[in-house]
Amino acid sequence: MSAVLSPVPRRPIRELPDELVSQIAAGEVVERPASVVRELTDNALDAGATQVTVRLLSGGVRLISVEDDGSGIPREELPVALRRHATSKIASLLDLESVATMGFRGEALAAICSVAELTVLSRCAGQASAFALDGRSGELRPAARGIGTTVEVKELFFSTPARRKFLKTDATELAHCVEAVRRHALARPDVGFAIWHDGRLVEQWRAASRDQRLVDVLGSDLLDQGVAVDYSAGAIRVTGRVGVPDLARARADHQFAYVNGRYVRDKVLTHAARSAYEDVLHGHRQPVYALYVEIDPARVDVNVHPTKIEVRFRDSREVHQAVRHAVEYALAAPRAGNAQIQQPSPRGGGLPPAAGWAQPAMNFAPEIGHRVSDLGALWNTNTAVRTEPGAGLEQTSSSPARTVFSDGQTAPLPPGAWPLGRAIAQLQGIYILAENEQGLVIVDMHAAHERIVYERLKLQMDVTAATGGASQTAGGASQTAAGASDGPEGASRLSSQPLLIPATFAATPQEVATAESCAEALRTLGLEITPFSPKTLAVRAVPTSLSQGDPVELARSVLAELALHDASTVVQRARNQLLGTMACHGAVRANRKLTLEEMNALLRQMEQTERSDQCNHGRPTWRQLTVRELDALFLRGR
Repeated sequence: MSAVLSPVPRRPIRELPDELVSQIAAGEVVERPASVVRELTDNALDAGATQVTVRLLSGGVRLISVEDDGSGIPREELPVALRRHATSKIASLLDLESVATMGFRGEALAAICSVAELTVLSRCAGQASAFALDGRSGELRPAARGIGTTVEVKELFFSTPARRKFLKTDATELAHCVEAVRRHALARPDVGFAIWHDGRLVEQWRAASRDQRLVDVLGSDLLDQGVAVDYSAGAIRVTGRVGVPDLARARADHQFAYVNGRYVRDKVLTHAARSAYEDVLHGHRQPVYALYVEIDPARVDVNVHPTKIEVRFRDSREVHQAVRHAVEYALAAPRAGNAQIQQPSPRGGGLPPAAGWAQPAMNFAPEIGHRVSDLGALWNTNTAVRTEPGAGLEQTSSSPARTVFSDGQTAPLPPGAWPLGRAIAQLQGIYILAENEQGLVIVDMHAAHERIVYERLKLQMDVTAATGGASQTAGGASQTAAGASDGPEGASRLSSQPLLIPATFAATPQEVATAESCAEALRTLGLEITPFSPKTLAVRAVPTSLSQGDPVELARSVLAELALHDASTVVQRARNQLLGTMACHGAVRANRKLTLEEMNALLRQMEQTERSDQCNHGRPTWRQLTVRELDALFLRGR
């Protein structure tokens, strides 16, 4: 028999004691030693420091000392600095709405002082000596120090032993402190940082350029296997560096996003960066990047969380699109030909033909046994093309079971300058072997051709959406699988198939609201979802390509995506999945014998196709074996 709980007697409403208020505020700001390091480093950078030195004992539990060579704190302002909500960063509501400094809340020093022994030692220019302030007693005395500030925090959580028990080992707390400084170091390459632990130098980063700071902090891989990002969209600018898919990691521990120099963990930025890798990243691997977003401070709210690690954008969709496009365009150019290929245009079309390069035209003829009839609607499959300039061999794509590649009409670069080299053989009907200046190139011909077909399909769809017309076959009879282009952002509408019996399901209020507000986006995806009752939705049509799946599961997943992200992202992802399936069927198959001319034409097409280094599923399409690596295999020179 369960006990009956007696009602709690009512307590009067009263103000909390100052000591308890300070403890509550400290719990929001100071979680562990790394929190103190972060707050004090923020203050040092706001003071204009060019060198910040962090000294720790026992992982920061016994001592945290942050020294800087900034402007310092005047003697008369030192006692005020330890009061709650006392700051020099803002003075009015207008300042709060456009914060341009790392700190602004005026809570850090007061919160730290309530849970530790705090001493502030500072000297300004023009003062005869420095002054030290004891946080406990309030004693202010002269001291020796150069211009700048030193904040010492001893015995963290000494007044709250229960909270101290929640701290981890010294090594773990040290790692968190180092990570806090590392985040600042990536944002401020013009500032030198040093970290000492128990009298030993743990990390040191000297003032340098941004690229050099990335190398010093994250290693040379991001510079060697990364691409630079520099993209502007309206009032938003995105710079930084992103790693190629080969550099992806199992954990998301090398992802750094900054807004106006402030490290943040924001779902909008994380999702935008991850979505840019959708076509090139395999499985659940996590990309590596350091992205810096510059935006008008009035368009971002940093007063969201006491730790200042979360932000809220006035127009999150605008920021999402800017970051996503910035990373997409940086990753678009294939590494095989990145010296010749220009940056893609923001319209999302294909890469412009590089000077001196042939722009190969690829035509596909259906193979027996594959359902690729939809491909014929996207380009003319009956055009006669040449396989090699000067070869004098004319072939058409009308013959069955043949894939015809062609170089265009412009003269290509000399063979010695081809990044992927000249084809020399085909291995097991699967791989193309080519020779270039570095050594041997091995190409997975199906994966490479799949990417080429996929990018051409996307380009054709974009052109169709931009012109507002439906692509036709050479006979002008059949429409594309996408149909008309009247969806959000000009996206092409996917063809749909009505269900004989509508599938109904019990929906949450969020799902009902999303179905009503995103009806046009759903129709663009080939879905028709309408209210059946106040708490029930009915799926009346699904995309033709997914007609055999579970309509309710499909509807729930799409509604969940639309509730979290903007419609255009969902529409593009669904479109790309459909085109990826079509491209997989349309690509040349294994055990297909290709002539040297066809192999060379495929290599030239790869050098000019966006994202050709990975197939649609994120697997690599080619690998380079240098002469030195080949020599090592045969022990040459030993």
